[in-house]
Amino acid sequence: MPDVLSAPLVVEFPFTRSLGPVQSAFLTGLRERTVLGVRTGDGRVLVPPVEYDPVTAEELRELAEVATTGTVTTWAWNPAPRRDQPLATPFAWVLVKLDGADTALLHVLDAPGPEAMNTGMRVRIRWAPRRTGAITDIACFEPYESEATAESIPHSGEFADSVTGIVTPARLDYTYTPGRAQSAYLNALSEQRTVGERCPSCRKVYVPPRGACPTCGVATAEQVEVGPRGTVTTYCIVNIKAKNLDIEVPYVYAHIALDGADLALHGRIGGIPYDQVRMGLRVEPVWTEGARHPDHYRPTGEPDADYDAYKELL
Repeated sequence: MPDVLSAPLVVEFPFTRSLGPVQSAFLTGLRERTVLGVRTGDGRVLVPPVEYDPVTAEELRELAEVATTGTVTTWAWNPAPRRDQPLATPFAWVLVKLDGADTALLHVLDAPGPEAMNTGMRVRIRWAPRRTGAITDIACFEPYESEATAESIPHSGEFADSVTGIVTPARLDYTYTPGRAQSAYLNALSEQRTVGERCPSCRKVYVPPRGACPTCGVATAEQVEVGPRGTVTTYCIVNIKAKNLDIEVPYVYAHIALDGADLALHGRIGGIPYDQVRMGLRVEPVWTEGARHPDHYRPTGEPDADYDAYKELL
């Protein structure tokens, strides 16, 4: 039996969001060590604020300032913090209802251990030394003995140099272990070959194979070598440089129907100016030393494929 393949994979991208007036005021307020909520039609103060009442869907714009002290409504202890979590030492995830608010804010509490935690304990905000207009401007909560207050005061939401947008990094780390069909496909790529699997029912050849026909739903086992040449079916021009990808923009990423395959796979097109890539362009893979997959595809010099030859693969 061949060795089971596995590899660590990371999916990471920055998510950029524009802020409306409510969220802008909330995050700018945090930068200024001020916590703002929004008041609903029935007088409740929601922290963090939302733009629409979750009960009535009424648009909300009336801002109110609440205290930086509050009460823990529930908690869970985290004994082993992960990368990029708010604290590097064990901490508690907490829901804190700030004085003057009617809803609870999710954050972390710096405590010596779970024995120091209890529902109903009084806490206060510990502000980050450097604040930029983000939820992380609240470094954490910390225990604080004080009497509860229930007042909130109106606030205009106006600050100098308001925060109008935020960038939130999104990242997923996982280990990928392919099955039989994918392992055969990857092992063949290491030998500079491309193999798919043929459906015993519809006779279509799928690349990369998944072990079953997506159309008929039956298992596939017959391996078929395809390519190496193929036809560009569709493509896009990439103008934004990806992090950790040493490719100059603009470049072209395309769907390529390899000869003998009934499903197009994707790959980068090189060896030709980006504005000369076109549907029907005939291409072949370019391999680099020691690589387990083609670096890119380049034109073969053949005449373009007729549209009818690949229209079913668009």
